[in-house]
Amino acid sequence: MGALNPGLARAGRWPRWRPALAELRGWVVPLVLLAVLEVLVRGGVLPAHQMPAPSQVTQTLHALAQSGELWRHLNASLLRVAAGFLIGAGLAIAIGTWVGLSRRAEAYLEPTFQALRAIPSLAWVPLLLLWLGIDETPKIVLIALGAFFPVYLALLAGIRNVDRKLVEVGQLYRLEPLALVRRILLPAALPNLFTGLRGALSLSWMFLVAAELIAATRGLGYLLSDGRETSRPDLVIAAILLLAVLGKLSDGLLKAWEQRALRWRDSFGGEGGA
Repeated sequence: MGALNPGLARAGRWPRWRPALAELRGWVVPLVLLAVLEVLVRGGVLPAHQMPAPSQVTQTLHALAQSGELWRHLNASLLRVAAGFLIGAGLAIAIGTWVGLSRRAEAYLEPTFQALRAIPSLAWVPLLLLWLGIDETPKIVLIALGAFFPVYLALLAGIRNVDRKLVEVGQLYRLEPLALVRRILLPAALPNLFTGLRGALSLSWMFLVAAELIAATRGLGYLLSDGRETSRPDLVIAAILLLAVLGKLSDGLLKAWEQRALRWRDSFGGEGGA
């Protein structure tokens, strides 16, 4: 037993620094790429008028922040993504639960949803402009469309993959349909639901760029368009980096919520840890 104590002590200490080490490893590839890009641009291998050096992009972001323009664009994009994601995901949870419970609802709705899902995001832009004008409404609707289908499909699959025995136990205890959904179906489908929510959040940021092409005067999509029209690649790269950072941060928050909500699972976490 004495020989096992050092190993047990190490096992007790490792979880404290392993997550931090995993986070640090995630920075290795981006930092190496930035350093290589800086060297290539400064050395003249890559033309600076097409691919600006990371230091130049940093200066552009600093100038935008000092002028206050950066925060105006960030606030506009964050509000649009939040509103569109919440509306799209909320509708998807409600309709996905209904279709998951009812074969009749699936027969009526599923073919239409599959057809709508195949329509590219930019194809909606002229139609939304004609229907809803050029204010905030079409932008939020477009983002909501992008968020709807991943959540709907994941939740539907999660409900249909619930073990029939669990449902039979609920029926044996004479649970009402709403109680059956709340106490058995949704908890069992939570892993699928969170997968759909994370996919929907990523698509919301992608649809944001298309949404902000709808006569927008602020937002990261507008910043991209402005950089293209003024031939400023540093502005374009800065907007792309901001989209990447915001997407990663928002996904990290959703992932933390997922881990907290599913902490009861004893699932496989992968091999070859830190």
